[in-house]
Amino acid sequence: MYSRTESVTPAALTEHRARSGLSDFSTDRRVLFLCALTVPIGVFAALVAKALLWLIAVFTNAAFFLRWSAEPVVLTGQYFGGWGVVVPVIGGLLIGLMARFGSEKIRGHGIPEALEAILLGRSLVNPRIAFLKPVSSALSIGTGGPFGAEGPIIVTGGALGSLFAQLFHLTSAERKTLLVTGAAAGMTAIFGTPVAAVLLAVELLLFEWKPRSLIPVSLAALVAYGVRGPLLGIAPLLTVTPHAQLAPRLLAVALGVGVVTGFISGLLTRLVYLCEYGFARLPLHWMWWPA
Repeated sequence: MYSRTESVTPAALTEHRARSGLSDFSTDRRVLFLCALTVPIGVFAALVAKALLWLIAVFTNAAFFLRWSAEPVVLTGQYFGGWGVVVPVIGGLLIGLMARFGSEKIRGHGIPEALEAILLGRSLVNPRIAFLKPVSSALSIGTGGPFGAEGPIIVTGGALGSLFAQLFHLTSAERKTLLVTGAAAGMTAIFGTPVAAVLLAVELLLFEWKPRSLIPVSLAALVAYGVRGPLLGIAPLLTVTPHAQLAPRLLAVALGVGVVTGFISGLLTRLVYLCEYGFARLPLHWMWWPA
């Protein structure tokens, strides 16, 4: 430790923190600047989430009901005959064209692309991704694709965060933090789950539990959650009917269902990769794969 009579220089303090093992968990005023940037990122992510859901509703109404409307619709129980087969094929053709002539980066599930940008691309994301990814995803979902909004909003929110970082010429580490803040804010805005979004960001994108990144990410999620209210409303993601405490027998059944579901999820993952490898062996350009 340093005595009170010693002059402590910044370099000496940094060296002391490194020796004490706390350097990775320390922070400085720079985090305040990152927090200031996360506020508009959270707002924009919420607006993008609203636009994504609006586009999904518009494409669904236009493709299946041949009408211009942004009212959310449910396709469950509807019968479209042969049109129900033609519409997804047309949507796949359009998405293939967007990927080939717009940006190949819109291909994929969403989260792996964000991981690739962080691990291999120094958290740099092409500005076109922020526009093409939500449009192509909304078109895919709206034309009957069996997909969700979590992957697209993670990529789009991450692209927004990366663009903010590039605009202010931040370091690679700071770009990663802002990319993840955008992804977490987008997840929060879509699903209304700020805590889950932050935990997902830590597990899959941040790879660390440190104040210098956790504080901005948490702030962005809270901002997006606050903006989500007037845009999309505040409601539970999943509603559970109140019931009495489950009997031990039912709890045992639930435990068994959880174990079986875990194995099924592993099998599903393998089947997805098997299908991707199968498509790669086809004598066709990947532009035609979605159709």
